[in-house]
Amino acid sequence: MAEENETPHNENGKSHIYNGNQGDENGREYTHIDQETNQEEEDEKIYSSVEMKHEKKKALLEFRCRVEDAILGNYLLGKPPKNLSAIETRMAREQLRDITLWEVPLLPSKGHEGTDIVLLKFLRAKDFKVHEAFEMLRKTLKWRREYKTDGILDEKLDSDFDKVVCLKSRDREGRPLCYNNYGTFKDKELYKRVFGTEEKRDEFLRWKVQYMEKVIKKLSFKNGGVDSIVQITDLKNSPGPGMKELLSLSNKTMLLLQDNYPELIHKSIVINVPFWYYASHVVLSRFISQRTKKKFIFARPSKVTKTLLKFIAPENLPVEYGGLKREIDDDFTTADKASELIIRENSAATIEFPVTEAGVTMVWDITVVGWEVSYKEEFIPDDEGSYKILLQNQKKMGVCVRNSFYISEPGRIVLTIDNGTLKKKRVLYRSKAKATVPMYIILK
Repeated sequence: MAEENETPHNENGKSHIYNGNQGDENGREYTHIDQETNQEEEDEKIYSSVEMKHEKKKALLEFRCRVEDAILGNYLLGKPPKNLSAIETRMAREQLRDITLWEVPLLPSKGHEGTDIVLLKFLRAKDFKVHEAFEMLRKTLKWRREYKTDGILDEKLDSDFDKVVCLKSRDREGRPLCYNNYGTFKDKELYKRVFGTEEKRDEFLRWKVQYMEKVIKKLSFKNGGVDSIVQITDLKNSPGPGMKELLSLSNKTMLLLQDNYPELIHKSIVINVPFWYYASHVVLSRFISQRTKKKFIFARPSKVTKTLLKFIAPENLPVEYGGLKREIDDDFTTADKASELIIRENSAATIEFPVTEAGVTMVWDITVVGWEVSYKEEFIPDDEGSYKILLQNQKKMGVCVRNSFYISEPGRIVLTIDNGTLKKKRVLYRSKAKATVPMYIILK
């Protein structure tokens, strides 16, 4: 005889669990949980996932066949002129067999490992619609021929442009970081020189393409390779909504990259965003694809460091954005990883760097996400008879701190961070001991 608390079974053997929602014949209440139904739903999800992978593989195979046929059939770039001789037609066909994109052969039968990676970028850009991806590839190749991109790296364009864009280190996945600093154009004379005429604006656009081609040289189109970049646009100190020429060119550049460099930009992070910029982006959003829209991330000034640290390790994030990376650094490299400490609201914490031997210089970096904390540094000798040495009196912290101290006796460097805010604070820090010859010995 079953006990009263035994789980009841229906005629199909499915279990029911009591949960106070529905009543049974004895007045007890329970919720029906159909385990077989749950399993069927899980199976359906797995099946859908497998089916999706199958559909994508099928799309890639079909795309490969279309590209192969278009190259061997000599119509990838359009139908050849009818007035070509037999010899000219054969030469054109042979040249097309060797066609490449970003230095990767496009003929699938050549067996290059990068071919599928490049073709997949076009497929993803078009949601794996083979016909649309094929037409996009053809248009890209035609545009490159007309724009003469193959020789663009040899062109000498205005050196003023180099003040705007630069490459600095890589993100957490190894992607190159491309910084666009629009604050440079606060200089009205520079702005006028760069955008003053239609000819100069066209040159600026061509320079952007040239720079993209340079960045591609740093990518690796092979299995497991890094084949995209992260673009960071800094609007701090930018001229404002009056920079209509720059905004127009930026929008034009984005459309050009979307159409001819698909999936080469992993994320486009816009930082120090003023309110007026959102209206400008709404206009651009009407012309870009949904997939491109999802690549954009916006950060107001107070959220810049927090946003960038999601993608960039502190050792690779420049100090001006709240990271630890300095342009010229004789003390640390990106291999010197940072540690992390979370300080609760309305509390203080200490970080200690013990030093067991004299004759070294301790160097340390420290930064706090969001700042708004007080900070103090001191050296405490192990010898109880020695005095503490105050290295930095308590003060408000607003920048990344780099400091050093020559150790003449064993002890420890103690950093005290006081968080008087109502929010948790994230502290990033690192240290290093460097063998040092005292100055009096050098002078002697």
